[in-house]
Amino acid sequence: MGCFACFGSSKKQASGRKGLRREDSAGSFNKTASGEYKLKSKGFFDAKKEGSRGDESKIAAQTFTFRELASATKNFRPECMLGEGGFGRVYKGRLDSGQVVAVKQLDRNGLQGNREFLVEVLMLSLLHHPNLVNLIGYCADGDQRLLVYEFMQLGSLEDHLHDVPADKEPLGWNTRMKIAAGAARGLEYLHDKANPPVIYRDFKSSNILLGEGHHPKLSDFGLAKLGPVGDKTHVSTRVMGTYGYCAPEYAMTGQLTLKSDVYSFGVVLLELITGRKAIDNARPAGEHNLVAWARPLFKDRRKFPSMADPLLQGHYPMRGLYQALAVAAMCLQEQANTRPLIGDVVTALNYLASQTYDPGLYPANNSRFAPSTPSRDRREREKKSSGTEERRLRDRGARSSLPSAQGTPELRSKDPRFRAANGGGGNSSDDLEGGHRDSPTHAATRHAKAVATREQRDRAWGESNNNSRDRKKGSFGYDG
Repeated sequence: MGCFACFGSSKKQASGRKGLRREDSAGSFNKTASGEYKLKSKGFFDAKKEGSRGDESKIAAQTFTFRELASATKNFRPECMLGEGGFGRVYKGRLDSGQVVAVKQLDRNGLQGNREFLVEVLMLSLLHHPNLVNLIGYCADGDQRLLVYEFMQLGSLEDHLHDVPADKEPLGWNTRMKIAAGAARGLEYLHDKANPPVIYRDFKSSNILLGEGHHPKLSDFGLAKLGPVGDKTHVSTRVMGTYGYCAPEYAMTGQLTLKSDVYSFGVVLLELITGRKAIDNARPAGEHNLVAWARPLFKDRRKFPSMADPLLQGHYPMRGLYQALAVAAMCLQEQANTRPLIGDVVTALNYLASQTYDPGLYPANNSRFAPSTPSRDRREREKKSSGTEERRLRDRGARSSLPSAQGTPELRSKDPRFRAANGGGGNSSDDLEGGHRDSPTHAATRHAKAVATREQRDRAWGESNNNSRDRKKGSFGYDG
């Protein structure tokens, strides 16, 4: 969060800037006689809030020696490495108790340093939620800085969305909505439950870890920062984060708000829906930036199906796709004050996650020929159009050249012209009873017969006129 004292002597801290006094009051490491550092917290969060801890005695993080963690990771062997980020490398290890853990080792030449290390220890020691990764302990032995987390066996969300191997099953629609809803709940806890609120500042797919059953948890709190309190509307800070996920107002002015996290969440939600990376220079021109590519498509609902991840192979609910894209579009508004609160986003995504989609009950959607509106609306239009066509046919029949008495089936069947036009049949389709008479199928049949009747009548009149002209030509000697 960039607001805590770095490691150093008390003289340096005392001679520092005045602003450090508030930072020192939040938390620090005290060196013991054995040379280890112990975390000391002073009322960092309101203990009345859910999951917060304001008392040092309640901090659950353990302290480890570097020797213990080196043994757990087999001396940090390359085959134990899980990944690498701005903080450093992450290794899989096993503690003496048998517990499998993830050990993150600070890269002393990396982008993050002691301050970010301290922030993450404090944040994860004092905040607890089912959708935040659990910090088991830390090591501040000498110049070594290591964090010990619970092990998340499915890795990061990024691993399941991008560059998925052919032999790996892609995430289904239901799982994607479940992950989105869980990640939103974690962010809601930071914004609404923690006091003061916490701005995550680095919300991205690689920082969402997946556990058993694809349960999502937010990780990597090194850039987290306390949000504005009282009359303040924002926190001014240097711009940090990941390109493609930063809110535009934060990137331009350095003014950080809770809505900055909402924007970043919108980018991740769009990644879940489309399967595209936030920044992908391998794509054609105009599609490198995910948000820039999506903005024009948000304005035309007919193009929504073309935005769905091809790996879904059409197995998603059309209405659910529309609603999920609508939530993403609201989160990605350029003006921060027009974006929704994360609590409203949680409500919407909880609903979408509860609407289980069964691919076996519904045919796959074709993104090229998918309907622009739901089928219910189409059925309503067809019903109205069939009624209009039926009324039009009734009005045309009333204005026909046949005698007015033919309006009844009995008299119409006795009319020789009507019988000749209908092939000599004695009954008409109007003899149907009940709802069949007004059905769309019956209306179409009547329309087809009416057209056939007109064509046969016109042919009859044409033959009669031709015979008359031939007789006239023969009488007056114009037969050539």
